[in-house]
Amino acid sequence: MLGGALLALSVFLPWYGTDSRNRFAKIDGVRGDQSCWEVHPILRWLLLAASVAPFILAYIIATDTKLSWARGEMTMVTSVAALGLIFYNGLIDRPGAPPSAISVRYGWFLALLASVVMVVASAMRSSAHERARKPPGTI
Repeated sequence: MLGGALLALSVFLPWYGTDSRNRFAKIDGVRGDQSCWEVHPILRWLLLAASVAPFILAYIIATDTKLSWARGEMTMVTSVAALGLIFYNGLIDRPGAPPSAISVRYGWFLALLASVVMVVASAMRSSAHERARKPPGTI
């Protein structure tokens, strides 16, 4: 749950910054530090949805809800997706122009750390669940 809370918080912290020495460095026509919320209109909602996954898992565990999959697997899927989106948008396809004059800030690193924490925690939860074995040839 800590990873989910950190991920939600990181969406509102500065993710990108423009080079102050380069007057052409802008993100959507704006210079200075900008958060994920300001820069990514779709990604912000995806990351906020992913940050809710650990809380849903905690509710499932607290209510002892029976699932057809191991607890933590869906949280793992959303965490890995969030990690991939954060990595891609921070290192591969950084917003703004010119890309060399745009740097990542502490909010991006916090989001990356939060998603890694979520992946590790959900992997530990998923591995703690014993799967029922089935006879060969059955689905």
